Amino acid sequence: MSPTAPGTSQKPALPPWLAHALRAQRGPVPWAAVARGALAGGPLLLAAVLADRAFLGVVAAIAAMLAGINDRPGSRRTSVRRIGVPALAGAVGLLVGTYAGQHLGAVALTLVLTGLGLVGGGISAVGPVASATGTQLLVTSAVGAGMPLPDPGWRSVPAFLAGAGWLLTLRLVLPTPGARTGDSRHVSRIDSRLDFRFDGERAAVADVYDAVAALLEAAGTAHAVARRAALTAALDLAQDALAGPRLRRYASSAAERRLHAQYAAALPLGEAATALAWAEQAVPERAVEGPRRLAAAVRGDTLAGPLPAPARTAPALRALDDALLHAAEAFDRGRGRDLHTRRRSVASLARTVLGAGGREYALRAGLCFGASAAVAQALHHGHWHAHQHWYWLPATAVFLVKPDLGPLVSRVLCRAAGTVVGALLFAGFAAVLPRPEGLVALVAVCGALVPVAARHFAAQTTVVTVLVLALVMAGGEPQASVGRIGETLLACAIVLVVGHLPVPGQWGGGIRARIEAADAAAHAYLAHVLGGSDDRATRWTLRREAYRTLAEARAAIALAAAELPALARHSAGADEVAAVLERLVDTTTACAVHLDDTGRLTPRHAGRLAGLRDELVMRRGRVGRSRTLAR
Repeated sequence: MSPTAPGTSQKPALPPWLAHALRAQRGPVPWAAVARGALAGGPLLLAAVLADRAFLGVVAAIAAMLAGINDRPGSRRTSVRRIGVPALAGAVGLLVGTYAGQHLGAVALTLVLTGLGLVGGGISAVGPVASATGTQLLVTSAVGAGMPLPDPGWRSVPAFLAGAGWLLTLRLVLPTPGARTGDSRHVSRIDSRLDFRFDGERAAVADVYDAVAALLEAAGTAHAVARRAALTAALDLAQDALAGPRLRRYASSAAERRLHAQYAAALPLGEAATALAWAEQAVPERAVEGPRRLAAAVRGDTLAGPLPAPARTAPALRALDDALLHAAEAFDRGRGRDLHTRRRSVASLARTVLGAGGREYALRAGLCFGASAAVAQALHHGHWHAHQHWYWLPATAVFLVKPDLGPLVSRVLCRAAGTVVGALLFAGFAAVLPRPEGLVALVAVCGALVPVAARHFAAQTTVVTVLVLALVMAGGEPQASVGRIGETLLACAIVLVVGHLPVPGQWGGGIRARIEAADAAAHAYLAHVLGGSDDRATRWTLRREAYRTLAEARAAIALAAAELPALARHSAGADEVAAVLERLVDTTTACAVHLDDTGRLTPRHAGRLAGLRDELVMRRGRVGRSRTLAR
């Protein structure tokens, strides 16, 4: 036990799984998303009630709620995919679940839902949009099977698509509060009335230049590693923001070309800044000022103007000066290379779904979804329920089994606490609110709170619980808060058991898959740089993929490390491997900049590459031995 200095007290650290459950995201209130949430489910439900089609209004409002959960910060173009693709999967799940629930017996229905769980779990391993797609597929299939509507099944699908489409329309049409409409001196260059359509893209690209400036400022200090990670995150967001479909192919083409050129011009700047940070070389303030002015030009949609040039005393500083000059020219011309697309082939996506991570996630999702559906039907047919429908239990299990929402125990604790609080709150509201107008108002308020509550899983669960219970009561079902609490706790128990069951193959398949992808991307980048190719566009694309896969691996490893010790031990050592890969990619970037300037590597560069390769082999060997012992 280490001695403690007199007069000081040492607070015991919380275990990682509990600390994660208590941690919440920070940031400004997304007022635009709040407004969209208020205008989505409530008005849809009101219109349906007035038309005497309350059940269809419930379906539309559920779709709007799910779309609101996926309505995250970013550009309008990415919202088309982020909201639209899961909504289409949700419509398919609703149709399959409705007809399967009407025409199949309990055993056959359970098998069908288990199969859907396998499919939804497997595709969820691909990425965030795929994860939301798998979630909606399973949730709506549970709702369709366990909450049969009085209208024919084919009518519920258009209602669901209308609800999701309504929120997506609001996302595309409504301007963002506070968005700039361009500099009046350059109205001839852009149509300022349409400029708000690109506020998300513009903010994302500007954040990249700010992140470059922050990294340059931290070069030679202990903050450089964190600032380089922040630059990677900013580049990832900008890459996603520019990767969606065009909103107006002809009228907005000039604005889009300008944003693509500005993003492409940031890549050599980030490369030079990373090389300076690797060299632990302090950068003069005048060199930091250039990216800051470029960030301001992106936000104001203005010309770059004169930029202060750094002294050209070292290869990395000369690369920074050349990158600033290239950026100024790209800003003035308003066109450049289109480098935003992340190239992922169908074959690579299939390998992800069918790989170790996809198989493990698919098995756990299928088991949880199928088991919870079977238990829910048994309770329903045994008349243990105080309400008519049994969808709550499997739908809850879907959210609980998702690893991208946090560690398993953290998800369970947050879901249980949020459901209890939400059910109790709704019981109080149901006792005093008039019907149906009070329930419609409650749905509108909860829809507005969903974007804010998304910062913490327990808060989001509380709001969604109140919203769904209000919708169900508006559809004619009696108040059943106590039953929802019991079903949620039962779903928590099922997911905890399944989450700790051994699966065929090794534990931690998702972590292994992320590390292997990062390793492959890092070595592809290294091979290109050492191969002497002059194709810088390909080099920047490979560099982006290397850093992006590393960031994804780091995020997965951080979540796995916050699990209970019985699960966390299976990812032991993975973080050290990712750290070595990160240093390898940083060193490769420094080598690329130096080769551009001199055509040869210094002994320091070559020695660092050789040392990192040896360390990577050693770390991977240790991880393999520790996993063998863990099994």
